[in-house]
Amino acid sequence: MTVTFDRDNAHRSALVLRDERLQLTPAVPPGRGWAPAHLEVADLCAAECADIGTVLKHLTTAQQIFDGLPPPAGNRVAAFNSLYFTITDRVAQSLRGSGVHDKEFLERLDVEFAKRYFRALRLWGDDDADTPDAWEVLFRRAQDRGVSKLAAAMLGVNAHINHDLALALVSTWEQLGPPAGDEIHPDYLLINKIFFEEIPGLRRRYSTPLQLRIDGLVGNLDDWSQRVLVSVTRAHAWEQAERLWALRDDRADLDRALLVMDRASAYVGELLLLGDDIVNRGGRLLRGALRRDEDGVTGR
Repeated sequence: MTVTFDRDNAHRSALVLRDERLQLTPAVPPGRGWAPAHLEVADLCAAECADIGTVLKHLTTAQQIFDGLPPPAGNRVAAFNSLYFTITDRVAQSLRGSGVHDKEFLERLDVEFAKRYFRALRLWGDDDADTPDAWEVLFRRAQDRGVSKLAAAMLGVNAHINHDLALALVSTWEQLGPPAGDEIHPDYLLINKIFFEEIPGLRRRYSTPLQLRIDGLVGNLDDWSQRVLVSVTRAHAWEQAERLWALRDDRADLDRALLVMDRASAYVGELLLLGDDIVNRGGRLLRGALRRDEDGVTGR
């Protein structure tokens, strides 16, 4: 595969994406880390991730840690981790069945995928500037009650698919060899099917009463749109991995491409938060108006 890479354009794009993202970013608490569970997270992220069973054990441990972090029963990273466990558990079930063409590929991809998540957790805990911007968008809001759990889960999905997935594919290809043809690997598409089946329940698991009300009004439209979004973003991740694969022998070009990918993912994350904020503000205004109407009717 031949890839034409414009270094100067990549550099300009990275700068623009950073500036545009900063304009969208409201004031958020400074600082990093997973206090008071820094050591627990560090130990977890240092543990070996050898197979999908180990990934599930690590995600279970992570859930216990983040469920215990503030705010009580509301840490926003815990929301994503719960979603991630659900999808990974379904992948593990698929590996035990007969519908997977290449079990080695799918399990290796799942392991490499998880490694990117645990690496981001470790970097944030270490206050390391190399923490991907895509993950920073979520991690900075870990204790922010103003961000809905649904939005937090979406932020994690955005970072994991739009940033981590292409890297996981490249690492898998390095170990097992790149795909022989141009078609997307059928086992890669199997994950789309899992997402399709789990999205409705996952969305409703994290939705606020207002979000559930909106969900009821639009029927299946939101589920359909998010399924399409998953398909498009995962297809884009595959294409992005192919571009990174072609650049793997030129470190300078690869670094530029990775920077643009990270900052683009972070920008999308901030846009997701902007939409969540609009819905939350609208909900508060609506509740206030309803209370005033009720007070007027009752004469209070």
